[in-house]
Amino acid sequence: MTTLDERHGEGAREAAGAYRPDAAVPLDQLTATEPLFAGSKAANLARAARAGLPVLPGFVIPEGAGDDPATLRRAWQDLSDSGALPLVVRSSSPQEDTEQSSLAGQFASVLDVRGWSAFATAVRTVLDSAHRPDGSIAPMAVLVQPMLRARVGGVMFGADPVEGRADRMLVSAVRGGPDTLVSGEQAGTNYWLSRRGRLLRTEPPTAEALFTRSELRRLARLARRARKVFGGPQDIEFGFSEDQVGGRDGNHNRVGGRLWLFQSRPITAMAARPSRGARLLGPGPVAETLPDQLQPLEEDLWVAPMARGLTAALDIAGSAPRRLLRTVPVVTTVGGRAAADLRLLGAAPPRHRWLSLLNPAPGARRLGAAWRVGRLTAALPGLAADLVADVDRRLARIPAPGELPGPELAAELRWTRAVLVSLHAQEALTGALLHEPPKSRTAAGAALTALAETRALGIPDERAAVVAPIVLALTAPNLRGRRRLPQGSPAGSVPGSPFTSSRDTNDPSPSPSPSPTPTPTPASRHSPAPLTASRTPALPPRESLRLRIRWVQEVQVRLVREAARRLGPATADRVSLLRWPELAAVLDGEPLPADLHARVPQAESPPLPDAFRLAHGGTVVAERTGGNGDGDGRGVSGGRAVGTVWDGTGPRPADAVLVVRTLDPALAPLLPRLTGLVAQTGSPLSHLAVLAREFGLPAVVGATDAVRRFPPGSHITVDGTTGDVRTEDVKTNIRTGEGR
Repeated sequence: MTTLDERHGEGAREAAGAYRPDAAVPLDQLTATEPLFAGSKAANLARAARAGLPVLPGFVIPEGAGDDPATLRRAWQDLSDSGALPLVVRSSSPQEDTEQSSLAGQFASVLDVRGWSAFATAVRTVLDSAHRPDGSIAPMAVLVQPMLRARVGGVMFGADPVEGRADRMLVSAVRGGPDTLVSGEQAGTNYWLSRRGRLLRTEPPTAEALFTRSELRRLARLARRARKVFGGPQDIEFGFSEDQVGGRDGNHNRVGGRLWLFQSRPITAMAARPSRGARLLGPGPVAETLPDQLQPLEEDLWVAPMARGLTAALDIAGSAPRRLLRTVPVVTTVGGRAAADLRLLGAAPPRHRWLSLLNPAPGARRLGAAWRVGRLTAALPGLAADLVADVDRRLARIPAPGELPGPELAAELRWTRAVLVSLHAQEALTGALLHEPPKSRTAAGAALTALAETRALGIPDERAAVVAPIVLALTAPNLRGRRRLPQGSPAGSVPGSPFTSSRDTNDPSPSPSPSPTPTPTPASRHSPAPLTASRTPALPPRESLRLRIRWVQEVQVRLVREAARRLGPATADRVSLLRWPELAAVLDGEPLPADLHARVPQAESPPLPDAFRLAHGGTVVAERTGGNGDGDGRGVSGGRAVGTVWDGTGPRPADAVLVVRTLDPALAPLLPRLTGLVAQTGSPLSHLAVLAREFGLPAVVGATDAVRRFPPGSHITVDGTTGDVRTEDVKTNIRTGEGR
């Protein structure tokens, strides 16, 4: 009698004594529905067949079947008509096609099997695939069915796993059977269907129609029935046979072949989907102040005051309902990265634009009305000047951190957290209501000049902020490491006159007079000088407030580092893992939290998408945009430029257009020698946007997915007025004589 070991031909008889499955159980028997007996794939098909779904006939060779080759051969003869019909021999392990894992493609399947010898070889091939690379052997049954010649086939998901939507279905199909699609040989045409089979969209839109409307409805009906049988949406392989093509149904629609279900398994990976009404978040303008990932104490020191300050500003301006502001934080953290409610800050359009036209007093109009009436505008410059003066006086009086007892150290930190709320609130109101001239002086511009002068004098970068505190405008706060100052010599500085630049000499605004406050000299490395306004040029109200925010944050860094030094070497590097109430309690004399030694720094998280919503469990779901691939940002500095994309690393092209995710203040030294600037996030009021206007540099912010769409080396046009960013065809320019 022919055995399965004949699969290897005449030279394979050394495999005698190997496992010889010889029992066959038809799919219509009840025992075939047991996954441990028949494997998940065969069991699912047996359940579907018993429920009346269109399943091809077949049989399964169970795991550990008895030695009965005659039964197996009879089953093969009956199903293949004694070898006249080709068969499909597939794996069916209890470990595949489960709700936890599909293991799709991990085990073997053999198509178009003809003849007993080929069938025996195919069975052994499937059984051999149970041997895994790690040395383990998966339990394995073998599923056998007729080979169907499909006109069109593919994969259908009873829900949309890409967008996590259960109210629609996703179908991917190709000409012929689904095997070339699931193996990756062909890229299918995608169809999104409603629950009832109505076509919602096709991708690509110009693809050949593979289905009639009647066939799409039949697919949707199959998905609904499978969902009912298995208790959830299914991942289904299907095919339409080639018979009946050209016929018509009762509605005179063309009827294809019969629809067959080849495989059904649970959808194991549904994309997270935000709940209805989830907030639209994004790094937006807050990433310009806090661009890095934060640890718990940094969140409490910097994010919490910012959120409270912006909430106060929105409340004063009437830009959002007070009830909403009490329950929803304007700024929060996701994975340790700062993110803001884009709609509350006005960085995203309202959900329903027509409602904003009908509503006589939406947030933006209330703010504009307050500006026109002048209730806030008239008072803000004086309020800002008073707050700046109060902050400067307090900063000048703070002793060196090493001289402060623990309770006084905690008191100074409490003051910094409180004053940051006021600074953030007034900075937000000033930026919204006071329109500063495009060429007005900026803290970043003055800081660039100051940094160039300190370097020219040979002052180390770590001492630059002591000599010229305005240099801190180019850095972001950080409790854990050294300050990151821009590298290279900033262009535009003019030696001789302190804190002026070539840009400043053309500024029609009057020359500022320096502050009379003297600059103290630091006593030691651990007791740096107080931050003061010494030799800081006069700045517009908003820039003055932003600079004080950075100064107060730097004072917090110095105070916290002194507290860490007092904790001793064993715990000094873990101070950023404390929460603010815990640190305050420690400074007041209480012991450290007992679990501090077990806390670990937050794992590095990827940068946040430009706009996203949070799903269950805090999963970040990026907001999908329907852009056409062209730049669709917002122009923030007029002018038009053509240049080569540069990401800030490696050699700089002569006509460099810097394309970045966020407007990090550390990028400021790069601006003078750039041709243009494009950022995925940011606002017209950000440091770098204002500085770009100061330098006359065309700049665009909010350019969706710009880093991916415009890779380094590509040639683009930037329009700083309209916000357009377009890829240039260099070959076309050369042909017309317009190349660079």
